[in-house]
Amino acid sequence: MTSETPSTPADNADLIGFAKHDHASCVETGLATAQARCEAEGLRLTPVRRKVLEMLLQEHRALGAYAILDRLRDEGFGSQPPVAYRALDFLVENGFAHKIERLNAFVACAHPGGSHSPAFMICRKCDAVAEAYSAPAKGALGAAARAVGFEIERTVVEAEGICPDCIEKR
Repeated sequence: MTSETPSTPADNADLIGFAKHDHASCVETGLATAQARCEAEGLRLTPVRRKVLEMLLQEHRALGAYAILDRLRDEGFGSQPPVAYRALDFLVENGFAHKIERLNAFVACAHPGGSHSPAFMICRKCDAVAEAYSAPAKGALGAAARAVGFEIERTVVEAEGICPDCIEKR
C-alpha cells in the first residue's frame, strides 16, 4: 500500500492489493498515516475508529459492518450497530476507507489523503479487493457526460473476477 496519489494509470502496479508485500508494515504505515492526517486536520481518530481502520488494513478484503461489529464486540468496544456504522462513516468521509457497493462492505483506502477516483477489482471467490487508479471523467464516460452537459461528481468502478491467489489454487 502507498500513501501517494497516483498520477497516471501506469502507476497502478504500485497500488494493486493482490501483490505480495510486508503486511505488518502495510498496517503500521496505514495507521500512522491516518493518525498524522487526523492530527494535522483536527480530526478525531477515536479508539473505535482506529480499531476499525486497523481491521480493514489487516484484511485486504471487504468487510461488512456486522463482521466489523462482531470483531469490535470481541475487542470490548460494544455491540450496537451504530458503533460500527459511525466509525465506518468517519473513515469513508475522510478518505481512509471505501465502500464496496457490490458487496455492501468496506475496505481500507490504498492511498488515503490522495484525491482519486478508485477502481476496485473484487475476487468473486475470496472477496479480496485491490484498489487501482481510475479516471472515468477523462474516458468514454466523461465524454458522454460532457456531451449532454452532465457534471460527474462521483463514480464507482468495480470489476469482478478472480485474484492471482485463487487462480493459483485452481
